[in-house]
Parts: sequence; C-alpha cells; structure tokens
Amino acid sequence: MIRVVIVGAGPRAVMLVERLLARRTRAASPRLHITLVDPHPPGAGRIWRRDQSPLLKLNSMARDVTVFTDETCTISGPVRSGPSLIEWAERVRAGTIPDVAIDDPGLDAELLTLRGDSFPTRRLQSVYLDWFWRRTVAIAPPGVEVHEHRGVVQWVDDTTEGYEVALADGIRLPADIVVYALGHNGRDPDGETRALITAAADAGLTYVPPSFTADADLSVLGAGDDVIVRGMGLAAVDAIVLLAEGRGGRFVRTPDDRVRYEPSGREPRLHLGSRRGVPYRSKVSSDLRGDPPAREVLTPAAIADLLARPGTIDFLDDVWPLIARELVWGHYRELFTGHPERVRVTWEVFRETLRAVDGDTAALRRAVAEVVPDPLDRFDVPALDVPLGQEAFADAAEVHRRVRQHIADDLHLRTTPERSTAQALFLAILQSFLAVSEIPAERWSARSRAIDLPVTWHTFFSYVASGPPAHRLEEIGALADAGIVRFLGPEIAVRIDDGRFVASSPRVPGEVRAGALLDAWLPSAEAASSDNAALRELATRHGREVHVTDETFTGSLGRIDTDADGRVVSRDGIPHATLFAIGPFTSGMEAGAFTRPRSNALSLRHTDRVAGAVSEAVAAVSERRWAFSR
Repeated sequence: MIRVVIVGAGPRAVMLVERLLARRTRAASPRLHITLVDPHPPGAGRIWRRDQSPLLKLNSMARDVTVFTDETCTISGPVRSGPSLIEWAERVRAGTIPDVAIDDPGLDAELLTLRGDSFPTRRLQSVYLDWFWRRTVAIAPPGVEVHEHRGVVQWVDDTTEGYEVALADGIRLPADIVVYALGHNGRDPDGETRALITAAADAGLTYVPPSFTADADLSVLGAGDDVIVRGMGLAAVDAIVLLAEGRGGRFVRTPDDRVRYEPSGREPRLHLGSRRGVPYRSKVSSDLRGDPPAREVLTPAAIADLLARPGTIDFLDDVWPLIARELVWGHYRELFTGHPERVRVTWEVFRETLRAVDGDTAALRRAVAEVVPDPLDRFDVPALDVPLGQEAFADAAEVHRRVRQHIADDLHLRTTPERSTAQALFLAILQSFLAVSEIPAERWSARSRAIDLPVTWHTFFSYVASGPPAHRLEEIGALADAGIVRFLGPEIAVRIDDGRFVASSPRVPGEVRAGALLDAWLPSAEAASSDNAALRELATRHGREVHVTDETFTGSLGRIDTDADGRVVSRDGIPHATLFAIGPFTSGMEAGAFTRPRSNALSLRHTDRVAGAVSEAVAAVSERRWAFSR
C-alpha cells in the first residue's frame, strides 16, 4: 500500500484528491491510502468553515462557483463533471441529492431561496464543500482508502522508507508521499506591523493588525469609538459589515429602492482610506449584448512574440501596455456592437480609430469624446484604476461627497442592464489573466516575479474583477449617509502623535485623530514567516523560498520553490520525487481553488497537473517496492 499524507484539507486539498481518484482507471493500480490532516473540517478548511458569522459572504455568485472539471478543461486527467453551487442547491431542493442534512434554520432558509445570481454565505459554501468531500470519498474506487485526521502538522521527518509526519497531538503518520496543500495562512507580523503593535501599546491605543476578518478580534473596537480603517478591499468590507449589522444595526430597503441604515448605537465611527481612496469595484450583474469577447491585443501571437525574444520579459514594460489596450478593446467592442444607439459611428469605423490611438490615453480620450456622447460610456484604464485622479479637495466634506458619488456611479455602471460594458471589461481582464499565465515563470524579470505580478497585477485584477457584491457597496453608501462611515481620501498616511492615531491625505486639508486603527487587508503569503509551523519548516528545511536576481530586483519571493508539476525544489535545487506543494504559498501562478464553471480555469488545470505528477510518484514508489521484494 502506498501512503499519501496531504497537509491541509481545504478545497484545494480535496480537489486534488478528486483528481487523484479520477486517474485510478487501471485495475492493476497500486493500493493507495490517503490521509488529509487539518484542524478544520475537510472540504471547507479554515477559510470556508461553517463556524463563522452568517454575514460573511462569497464575492462570487452561486452560478459562478464550482469544484468540478468540465468539457472546457484542457487537462490530461479524465473529466468528471459535477454541479456548480447553484446546481447543487437546486438538486438538494429537488431531492436528487439526498445526503445533505442542514440542521440550521438560517442555512436551510438560504438554501431554499438561493438563486444563480445570489451571493451565498461562506457557511452555505461550507455545506457544498462538505458534500464534495463526502462524495469524493464515497466514490473512491476499490483499492483506495481516504481518511481525515483532525490535527496540526508540526514537521515532516525523512525516514529510510519515506517520511514521518509529526502532529501536535503526538501521533506520527508514516508516508511515502507528502503533499502540502495548506491554502491561505497567517504570518508573523512584518517590521512595520511589529513597530505599530509596540507603538500602539506604548501609547495606550488600540491596533488591529492585518488578519482574516473571521478571525480578527473586533470586540476591542468600542461603540462610538473613532476607528481609522486602512484598506478598502474585501477584508475592509467584511469588517465594516461585522461592525455595523453584526452589532445589531439594520439595512432597510425603502420604497424608492434605496438602502437606509438603522443604527443600533453599538457601532464605532469608521474613517476609511486607502491608496485609491475608493472601495474595490463591485461585482458585475449585467449580460453582454454585443459581439462575443475576443483577445485583440494580448493574443496568442503576441505572447509567442514575447517568448521568442531573448532575455527576460518585464511585466510593466512588455505586458501591462498590452493588457491596458485589451481592456479598452473589450469595453468599446461591447459599447459599439451592443448599444449602437449610444454612439455616433459604427464599430467598423471606430475599431480603425482604436488601432491608431488605443495605447495613447490623451488621444483616446479626444477620439472618444467626438463619438461617445455620454461620459459614463467613456473608458480608459487610468480613470478606471485611479478614479479620483489627481483631484484636490477643499475639505473633508467634499472628498466624502466625491467618494459617495463614485460608489453610486460604480453601482450604476456595474448593475444596470444597459451598462453591459462592465461585463465585457470583466471578461477582458479575465482573458488577460489567463493570457499572462501562459508565460513561464522563469521568463519573467526578477522585479516582475517579486513585485509586479503578485502585487501590482494581482491587486489591480482584484480591484476590477474580484470586488464585493453590489449590495455591500450599497450598504457602505447607507452607512456613509448615516454617519457611521466617513471617507478620508486617497494616499492616506497614518502616524502616532500625542497619544492618538492621526490619518491624513495629501489632497485633503486637515487630519483625523482616533484611538484605534484597523489595518484591513490579508497577511501576505510568505512561507518562512508563516504562522503555520509545517510551512515554515518546508521553507527552511525540505525546500526553499524562491530567490530572484537581475538588474531589476534582488530578493526573495516569500514563496516555496516548486516546479511546474508541484514538486518541491530542494535546497540544492533538485525537485523532490515524492514531496509536493500546491497553493498560494508556492511559486506557481495563484488562481484560487474553486472557480467559474466552463472557463477552462487555471486552478483546475494546475490541480490536475499536480495530481498527474503525484500519480506518477505513486506508481514509481510501487515499482521500486515490487523490484526490491523480488
């Protein structure tokens, strides 16, 4: 029997198990014993566990969530289709999936009313992932045993026969193959965070450092306290909801379809600021009306040209300009072909204009102004990325009104059916994401690998395509109207002065002083400084973090070095034959775990590829044993 131990039991780990079992098509395959180790429930893991607030939701609609491969997946393993989240809910309601028992009235009510365009709670997602786990185990082929062990892996020792996985409860699990599939983890505070923790304690201030919102201790923020919130992405949105509705306030939809907030009196006063000064763009709910999307600029031919050049590829110099132009084409193709009544020339005419000006923002703005009457129909990437531009504001009230109006405009553009260009933009940036993933990691410049891809590009992609549900932005607007939320403006800086946190923007007169600071973003995925002992050991003993160097950058990526098949690269540069890693802490292109159906998703392709390599390792171990026993 070949023993595989998977460190972690969240979605990616179970998806890997499903891919491993899908490949068991030969009757002569070696017997296999798979154990998943995690302190949290299998399937859901830590992030999607059921034990969290029902106010916390996915930022994907139920129709856009799956853990199954489908006919679009370009994979070497067998396709085994299964229901998306909404299809699963419909089948549970119809009784065709009978093995789902929900003993929580709130969850049961959500399941009964879930629609394809609903944004489900993380708790309901945990039920879907639990079913996926149980289904995967139940249909395991003969010769395969799959088990879970609730526990924490502390380290992995080499033995003469393979590995011994040491758990905090004293148990030692023998293994022939080990796979690290830990998902997102916290980390030890970085230098700036440590300094803030110390300074805040010395000054008697309250500081909540970066963390996963479900695990953050928000009880330290008292009713009526002034709290500076740095960050306006998904973590900030979750924290705002927990500090408002989570403390007894109510959002009420009025007869004129506006959202009003009724305070409980237990909320703090939240002063929000970030680099952009505005929240992430909301999720899109419109449908395309024009020509289907197509890559016009960042084409396979363009990628091939980049790969054919000698030397490294730089994201900012070589690829970002192509992405920016691709987004322009996506927007205007949909506007001109889907809404010809709102433009003054045909698409055939305007596409020739685009060919001449799509890379010149000033020229593009002049050309668009002549043929697109409505300013809300006009688009360019700088305005999308930095909506407040270089505006200076007269006072705090003016910047607050400006951000409040930006939220209203964004909701209109992304939720109104006739503004379907937002859907075209989403598809264009999604296609660009997939195109970027076609470039091998080793071809990127050091700066691109260390900064531009994981930070600049990932943050921009999340801001445009992975923001909160629209109703969450409506609620932030209602909180602003109720005086619970205030907007500080762009480029905020925070310091401690005279016993208070002080926040300011260089483009807004005045300062905001508060007794508390909440840094609302996720900890970075750096393996050697992770709060997970097994991951730290992997980075410093069995494997190594990726270090890059050239004329653009020298330093560590903070991620485990793996080859294209997920094998951990040892400290001497040789990939381990039986040690694998998959997830956001590795050097591969990160694409999450579950994904959109029928999108040939990168996450499914990579998980299948790693499963193929693990299957090959299983066969190799079995052959060695057979040869030794002869």
